[in-house]
This record gives sequence, C-alpha cells and structure tokens, in this order.
Amino acid sequence: MSRLGQLLKQQILSINVGYLRKWLLIGGLIGIVAGLGSIAFFSAITWATRLFLGMGAGFTPPAPVGEGETVVTEIARRWMIPLITTLGGLISGLIVYKLAPEAEGHGTDAAIEAFHHKEGLIRARVPLVKLVASAITIGSGGSAGREGPTAQIAAGFGSLLGRLLKLSVQDRRIAMAAGIGAGIGAIFKAPLGGALLSTEILYLEGFEVAALVPSFIASIIGYTIFSSWVGYTPIFGGHYQVMFDDPYSLIYYAGLGLICGLIGILYPRCFYFTRNFFRSLQIPDYFKPAIGGLGVGILGFFLPQVLGMGYGWLQIVMEPQVAIPVGLMVVLVFAKIVATSLSIGSGGSGGVFAPGLFIGGMVGAALWSGLHGVLPHVPPTPEPFVVVGMMALFGGVAHAPLAVMLMVGEMAGSYTMLAPAMIAVGISYVVVGRNTIYESQVQSPAESPCHRYEYLQPLLAHLKVRDAMRTDVVPVRSDERVGDIESRVASDRIKSLPVIDSQSGELVGIISREDLLRNGMANGRLVRDIMTTNVVTTTTEDSLDTVMQLLSQYDVSSLPVLGKSGSSSKLVGMISRQDVIRVYTKAAKGLLEKDKEDDRRAG
Repeated sequence: MSRLGQLLKQQILSINVGYLRKWLLIGGLIGIVAGLGSIAFFSAITWATRLFLGMGAGFTPPAPVGEGETVVTEIARRWMIPLITTLGGLISGLIVYKLAPEAEGHGTDAAIEAFHHKEGLIRARVPLVKLVASAITIGSGGSAGREGPTAQIAAGFGSLLGRLLKLSVQDRRIAMAAGIGAGIGAIFKAPLGGALLSTEILYLEGFEVAALVPSFIASIIGYTIFSSWVGYTPIFGGHYQVMFDDPYSLIYYAGLGLICGLIGILYPRCFYFTRNFFRSLQIPDYFKPAIGGLGVGILGFFLPQVLGMGYGWLQIVMEPQVAIPVGLMVVLVFAKIVATSLSIGSGGSGGVFAPGLFIGGMVGAALWSGLHGVLPHVPPTPEPFVVVGMMALFGGVAHAPLAVMLMVGEMAGSYTMLAPAMIAVGISYVVVGRNTIYESQVQSPAESPCHRYEYLQPLLAHLKVRDAMRTDVVPVRSDERVGDIESRVASDRIKSLPVIDSQSGELVGIISREDLLRNGMANGRLVRDIMTTNVVTTTTEDSLDTVMQLLSQYDVSSLPVLGKSGSSSKLVGMISRQDVIRVYTKAAKGLLEKDKEDDRRAG
C-alpha cells in the first residue's frame, strides 16, 4: 500500500474511532440510566397497582406471560373503582402541576418537542416527576402506557448529560433521541424496535439517521439491564409460532389494515379534542386529571378491561379459545379510546403506546372472531390477527410503521408475521394520512429547526450576494463625531454601519450599537476612535451559503460587501440575515411555482 493510501486509511480509522469512542461513552451512560429507570418505573407501577386497585378495589388486572400471571380475578369492591381512579388522577395532577407542568400528558411527545424546538433541553426534575405521576396514574387504573415516562427519563438524562459534557446542540439532540430509544427499548424488551423508533418517531415522514448508532448502543444496554432483572421472556411470551403460509389470507390482513387506519383517524382526533376541552375548563389544572379519572372509573366500573395498560387482556384474546365475546371486543375498542383520552387528555401522566396496541389488538381479535368459521383461509387461531392489528393501528397513528412492526414482533417473540403485517401497516399508514398521536412531529427533517439550514444550503449555494445585498446604506466617515451619528446607528435596521476613510473612500471599519454602548456617551470622540477595525467582509460574487456561514461563525448581524474581486476595499453594499432570508424565500417560491406549472403542463 502506498504512503498516501496508508495516510488515508489512518485518517478514516481515526474518524470512526473518535465517533465510536464518544457515543460508546454517552450511549452507554444513557443505556444504564434507561435500564435502571425502567426497573424503578416498573416497580413503581407494580406497587401503585397493589396499593390502589389491589387494596382499594380488590382487583388485580391480568398480566401478560412475560410479566406475571394471565389470570382474570373477581373484583371484590367494584364500587370503589371510580373513587380510586379519581383519587389517582388528583394525586397525579397535584404532583405534576405543582412541580413540573411540562410532565403532563404523554412524555414521548414532550421529548419530540424538546428535540425540535428546545435544542434538546429537558429540565432535570421532569423525569422523576413523570415517573411518580405516571406510576400513580397507571396503578390507580388510568388508561395509559409506560413508554412515555421511560422515554422521558432516559431522554432527560441524555439532555442533562449533553449539558454536563458541553456537547454541541446537535449532539445534545442526538443524545436525547438515543434516550427515547433506550427507554422504550428497555421497558418493552424490544431493543431493535426501540432504537429504530427513536429515529422514526420524530417525523411524519423521514428518519433521524444520525441517532441510529447512538440509539443502538443505548437501547441494547438498557434492555440488557432491565431484562436481567425481570427476565428475558418477551412480554407476550415466546409461544407464538403461527407461520404465514397462506397467500389467500392477505385479503383479510388488507381489510384489517383498512379498519385500523380508519380507527387510527378516530384515536388522535378524540384524544386531542378531549385534551383541548380540558384545557378550556376554567378550573385549577391539578383538578382536571381527577375529573378525567372519574370518567375512566365510571367506564371501568362496567368495563374493567379499559383500566391500566391492558396487556393481560391482549394476552387473553391471543389464546386459541377467545374468552371475550366479539361484541364486547368491539365495544372495548371505542371504550379504550375514550378512557385514554380522559386519562391523559385531562392532564394525567402516561404514554399512548400501550392503549394503541390494546385498540389494534382488539380490532384484530374481533375481526378474527367474526371471520373464523365463516370464510375460508382464516388462520386457525387469533394470534396473527391480534399481533398484526397491534402493528397496523399504532404503526399508522404514530407514523412509525417500520419501528412499530419490529417492536411488536419483539414483544410477541416472533417475526413470522412480517409479510402480512407489511400489507396491513402500509394500508393503515396511508389511510391515517397526516393524523398523528404525536402532535410535535414535524413533516420531515427539512421542516425541523435542527436541520433547516442543511436543506437551505443547496439553493443558497446558487444565489449570489449581489442578488440580496442592500445598496442604499449610507456609510459613516471615519472623521465624523460619534454624537452626530448615534441616532443613525440606533435607528438603522441593520444595527451597524460601515465606516469609510474620509479621503480614499475605502472601507476601514464598522460601527455598531454595541460599540456605542461599550464606549458610553462618547459624543466628543471621532468614529475612528471607537469603531471596530477587524471587519469580516464578503464580495458581490460570494454565495449566500458563504454569507450564512460567516454570519454564524463570527456571530455578527450583517457584513459589508466589497467589489467583485475583493482586492479593492471599495464598499458597494451591506447584507444581513434578513436579506438572505428574503431572497431565499422569493427564489424558493419561484421554484415551487415553476414545479406547479410543469405539473400542470404535464397533466
């Protein structure tokens, strides 16, 4: 190998090693917190359920195979259920709104918002508040899931770690996204799906590719720690062995996807309608979850299946002999939507993933019960329809079809139904359209504040400074008195003015409001005495991409523009961020109109 080749190889290896070293450390720490946080949250839910539903109502909800006993018990004090859910809502509301109001609702959406709009910043107290409040909400019978709290715990630590290590804003965002994947991957014992979810769930369309490797690292460590404590058995057990071997059945899975897509429109609309209704109520915020809890308790009095996460009931309808009548399963689909909207939309704390799986699983079980024994090519057991229903409903409504398919496959202990799942999830995703359970998702990476400049760059590179600069700026002479030009600097929208030599007319400096403030009321001094002489400039032939880089690098609001060659110091104009944005917007609209005209002609 040549000397040049060896140098190139060493450089590539040094880059990869540096990247891996950084994210192995950061991702590893996030994974440890995700695993320990999942253990703490799982234990908190268990104790809260025993305290509220167990001791209060004498009711223990059935658990899935991987987390306990799938046993349906009698409810000793059914009349206590509305009181317990109301009390749980009140306690949760007091904790959230007195300590960290941003912890209300489903935490995954709050983490998504922090990624896009808050530079990856989450207050340190939020994860702890979220853990306690969500455990009380779920343990007292609230219809909520556990992905939101664990996502916010690990994402919050990723945000904190980013601040402690003084990471860049972009790396802090990636650390926070890795926390989302690690928390979800750990608590659901689905490390691959959880890691992928953290990259897919941020957008309606698209992936955050940069978060993939950090999420892999954090998720597998979180999963290993949590599973070492609770066991490695998938949530719904490893018994699911039904294989897809009948292509004629695909028509039924397509129908399942269509139904899940239609219900996937109803779920977020009902949720956010309820959320907006509670926000409009003119009562203290901490009372609202109690009202929502009362509504859930009344539903739970008649339909105890809607209480809590509901994974045990999904395990029951997966069995060959479905123990729930088809009519009741249909009712439970809509009752769970209402119960979740009341529990979380009222300001309670919890996730929306588990309710989404419950709704989709019940749709699948109900459809199977209606078709089995009536039409040919229907699978002999309901498990395939239940599993694919879970994937189709939440994969569509979360706009994360690939990640949810993998997660549910890991939770069910098998990927054997991925082929029909692709049909069902694809149809559901298309039918759901822009409806989403995560309102903080943005359309695509191009629409996110953290990537907007990257997508502006190609167009900015083709636009020149001469297209955007202002030529109407009247420069200041270096021998003018400061008192004579103060009003001009203070009122000019560029916030700074170029200074030219009194004799040659060449640019010699720039004077800004900061210069005036730094030198106080220096009315008797000359401009050349206080002006900034180390001036960053551009030329008429530079690209607007170059201008934006200079403005950002030197943290200035505007740049003087020199002649074409730049060898002369003759000033020809000024350019600011606002000028760049104005010209870019005009050019982008022109391209959009041209595309529309081309489409019209082609049509």
